Amino acid sequence: MSAPADETLSADVLVIGGGPAGAWAAWSAASHGARTVLADKGYLGTSGATAPGGTNFLYVEPDDAKRSRMVEERLASGGGLSEGPWIYRLMEQAYLNIHLVEQWGYRFPLDEHGNLYKAHMQGPEYMELMRRVVRKAGVHVLDQHPALELLSDEHGVGGARGVNRLNGRSWEVRAHAVIIATGGCAFLSKGLGCNVQTGDGQLMASELGVEMSGMEFSRQYATTAAFGTITRNRLLSFASFYNEQGKLVHEGGPRGDHFFAVQLDKGPLFAQLTHADTPDKREILRASTPLWFVPFDRAGIDPFTQKFPIAMRYEGTIRGTGGIRIVGEDCSTAVQGLYAAGDAASREKTAGARSGGGAYNASWAIASGTWAGQGAARYAASQKVEARQRELRPAGRHGLEHTAVTTDPIPVREVVNRVQQEMFPLRINYFRSEPVLAASLERLNQLWPLVQGSVSPGVTAAVQSREAAAMVVNARWMYTAALLRKETRGMHTMAEYPVADERLAHRLLLSGTDRITYRPEYVKARGGSVLPPVIVKEGQPI
Repeated sequence: MSAPADETLSADVLVIGGGPAGAWAAWSAASHGARTVLADKGYLGTSGATAPGGTNFLYVEPDDAKRSRMVEERLASGGGLSEGPWIYRLMEQAYLNIHLVEQWGYRFPLDEHGNLYKAHMQGPEYMELMRRVVRKAGVHVLDQHPALELLSDEHGVGGARGVNRLNGRSWEVRAHAVIIATGGCAFLSKGLGCNVQTGDGQLMASELGVEMSGMEFSRQYATTAAFGTITRNRLLSFASFYNEQGKLVHEGGPRGDHFFAVQLDKGPLFAQLTHADTPDKREILRASTPLWFVPFDRAGIDPFTQKFPIAMRYEGTIRGTGGIRIVGEDCSTAVQGLYAAGDAASREKTAGARSGGGAYNASWAIASGTWAGQGAARYAASQKVEARQRELRPAGRHGLEHTAVTTDPIPVREVVNRVQQEMFPLRINYFRSEPVLAASLERLNQLWPLVQGSVSPGVTAAVQSREAAAMVVNARWMYTAALLRKETRGMHTMAEYPVADERLAHRLLLSGTDRITYRPEYVKARGGSVLPPVIVKEGQPI
């Protein structure tokens, strides 16, 4: 990638990622007058966790008492790491943007009182609409264009480079501002090299010196059929559960926080949607998340009348709250011109130490994309020199053809499999304990030199090598932060420290890839976050 690109474009703002956050960021930047390019490794309209099914939103009418109550609830559940003003901003922005979606033509259903129900959208229709809106705003969309590295100079970020999957050619977009809106890191087991979540956005940002925050809050798993991949926990609220012998272990209704992990740790678990016991209920469930039922139909299984095996899928920072640390209300980072949105960014300011589920996370994609787009457009407009006139350099350092330090090819499949062996098991990542995590982190550290090798020829190899490096470094950040947080808070638990320690009521900021260092970020109870004048153990290596 150090050679001149085959295709070069110039823009004010480049958005990397085509999920909901990327779509909103591109629309927002273009709506504020910026010449905008959106590059996605997949296809804008089908990318991101929202596209396969329905999702809830934090749609709260502008009622002061109701919003205040919800803010207080989130501050309490967030383990003291979220911030009231950010939660208020999130509610207001999501409320305003959902009205825009309605104006753009999305047809919301009616609730039992005959009113429009705006707290839920069907992912396929929603994202199809966002593609039309983004293109209508004048955004230049680059589908099947995975970004591999950022471009930068002494003034900050200046664009990105990548490859075109459709023709194998390299591309480069020079822009004054870049918004990283790729998905987080989920370490998915299939489809590497396609539109999967591998944390490559976080890796690109870290190579410019951006810190990660909240990476320890990455313990979330979601359940689905053992032969499926689309996770929608809500559907399983209609299920009864059985052990391998067919004995009933839970008859519908509320479950404990650790129900699935505890049961699956004992042995196989089976479900049946016994509480969807009328044709109307079954029709509603199928209509709400049609893609969830596709694997059942292919396997010839009726989940309403037959038992099916359950599995837990690790969701990493997709449902965790960690990611790129943002420093401004416009989702800017510590690097000039670089912004982060959606799952790529840390959601701690709004969600704290506990994932917001569909409502908070889906609303965060809307709000952070909008803020980042506006901020990036404003920043680009303030620049005096065209982006194409800057002396930009590739910023990538790992898993790339031009950064190899050995002639040994990167063993992509081996690296991916070994990372998954450390991240997927419940006995390592869910039921966390110090010695187990420490041993796992040591094995992950041993993988890091493997992604410094050479890259095999071809577009697929170029993308997969970069993704493998991103998976390794994200895993190392997660377990490094988890070992630092010697307590149980939010989604992070530690067997040796079963309660919260108020001395650790701060965020953990990690930086570096070869050598990971950290520092704390202290949070005001009701305001913004500040760093103390003297930071204990600043820069201490792990």
